[in-house]
Amino acid sequence: MSMLTPPGMGGKYRITGAKYPRMRRSRGPRRIVLAVVASVVAVGLIGWGTLQLIDVFTGGDKATAAGGRSDCAAKPGPSAKPPAPKALPKPGQIKVNVFNATPRGGLAKDVAAELKKRGFTVGKVDNAPKAYDKKVKGTGILLGAPSAMDTALPVLGTQLAGAESRPDDRKGGEVDLILGAKFKDLAKKEDADKALAVLAEPKPTPSTSSGKKDC
Repeated sequence: MSMLTPPGMGGKYRITGAKYPRMRRSRGPRRIVLAVVASVVAVGLIGWGTLQLIDVFTGGDKATAAGGRSDCAAKPGPSAKPPAPKALPKPGQIKVNVFNATPRGGLAKDVAAELKKRGFTVGKVDNAPKAYDKKVKGTGILLGAPSAMDTALPVLGTQLAGAESRPDDRKGGEVDLILGAKFKDLAKKEDADKALAVLAEPKPTPSTSSGKKDC
């Protein structure tokens, strides 16, 4: 065996001149593993690209685009419920004192008579106290206890459009009607009755939410 012959080759390959035998490595398991990993990565990239395209054309709802079902279902908001009607007193339960703060004589007497026809209980009928006499520039002023601001005074206010309601420190349930300089006449009975019906009619409370998602 020549000294140029690689060890372990025996006499099969002999080097002659300037040519050497080509030695090939056998394909081991490492190349197979690398090929499998490369295939998995390629499949993953293709799947990721597909999901990105679905996201573009469906606005981001991948579950819906893939045929799935969203767990966030919209629930309708609470419906508007009418509040309990106010316990408004009837005209006969309201005692009205009528005072004239204008220079027109007999005005308080005439108004008191008309209120009595409309079912109100009439109390005092006189000229206005000094604090209000000739000092009421509007149609009139309705005075009553703080508790009457949303009970007796609104009912009486249906009879006199434009009257101003004010609370005072009285303790009783009677109220005052002080006629002012712009007063011409009480509201027509038909209009007053309609205003009283609207006042007693409960109004629905608007809903604060149109819908809520349960996620």
